[in-house]
Amino acid sequence: MKTASIERRHAAGVAAVATVIGMVAFVLVAALANTLLLGRLNRQVNTRLQQQLSVVERVAKDGGQGADGLDGLSNGDDRDDVPIYVWRVNEKGVVHAYVSGSPRLPAITWSAGTRTQTVGRLLFRLSAIRFENEWLVAGESVADVTRVSSSLIDVEIAAGGVLLVLMFVAAFVVGMRALTPVARARRRQAEFTSDASHELRTPLSVIEAEVDLALSRPRDAESYRAALRRVGHEGRRLHRIVEDLLWLARSDETRVAPEVSGTCDLGEVAAAAVGRFEGLASRNGVSLGFVRSTETTTVRASADSVDRLVGVLVDNACKFAGPGGGVRVTVQVAVHRLLLTVEDSGPGIPIEERDIIFDRFHRTESSAGGTGLGLAIADAIIKSTHAHCVVGESSLGGARFEVSWRYLS
Repeated sequence: MKTASIERRHAAGVAAVATVIGMVAFVLVAALANTLLLGRLNRQVNTRLQQQLSVVERVAKDGGQGADGLDGLSNGDDRDDVPIYVWRVNEKGVVHAYVSGSPRLPAITWSAGTRTQTVGRLLFRLSAIRFENEWLVAGESVADVTRVSSSLIDVEIAAGGVLLVLMFVAAFVVGMRALTPVARARRRQAEFTSDASHELRTPLSVIEAEVDLALSRPRDAESYRAALRRVGHEGRRLHRIVEDLLWLARSDETRVAPEVSGTCDLGEVAAAAVGRFEGLASRNGVSLGFVRSTETTTVRASADSVDRLVGVLVDNACKFAGPGGGVRVTVQVAVHRLLLTVEDSGPGIPIEERDIIFDRFHRTESSAGGTGLGLAIADAIIKSTHAHCVVGESSLGGARFEVSWRYLS
């Protein structure tokens, strides 16, 4: 639970940073869009005002009556339903409106060009030109432009808020998914370290106890020999654990074993591996049988990796079969697949444990000794050689391991 909480905090932190970056980017884009839009609308207003002033100036010149002949100027050509007003301002600052309903123009100092000015209670865009000794001023309300700008900002705020929430949620989900494999690997590493420490501590504790006991008081030679045999047994067990851990560590580093590129005869390698266990099986009262297909049984894997795989499965089967039990190893070709089957007459593997028996240091309740690393090594070899393994029930009454490779004819 603590690890999950840490993962969520990390994911939330990543999502918050991504959201802030997204917010800054959104604000910059929105500001740029608003600036471009307002600039375009203002340019359109300026163009209309200049066109109106050009018409007014031309009419005044053509009529030969000066600016006085412009009373009753029409706005019938206005295409955006916003009236354009025209005023005349003489040298004394007296203002005369040419369009009915024109608002009162403020008394200001005029100059050629365009400006934004409050006229009445509205914001106007005003453009002025010099005509004879007076000023001709055309103006249009930009209240609609302001409303468009305000509406756009409102939409951007609402859309931005929704977008940022979605961005945070998406970044959080992506962050959790990205952290899950890392967290899983960290947990597995912690569990592996803890289990390895436990496994190494046990034989070391036994060795330490045997030595202390042997040195606690004088003993006869046989007692010392017995103590040394027990120490030697634990030392060999410790050696096996260390070798298995080193093998698994190298497998984790390379991910794909280098021997995948080679090939070997599965039947020959399996026969040799089974042969090594015949003496041990006979000594323990286990019947060990081997059946090999007469067809070609070449697999894409090195002989060393297949030998170790068969050795792990046969050793495991012999331990679980127990005295008076039986183990059967089969190599055969079936439906374009090459099968290695190892079966025993032991207690079998419960269905609920079949998905976790390959975990490192995992042991079933009926485990017959061992370190819990053998099947983990077998699983690493199976994956590295692109094989497939199915765990089930054997006709002998115990477990059945079926490993298959693509058949290389």
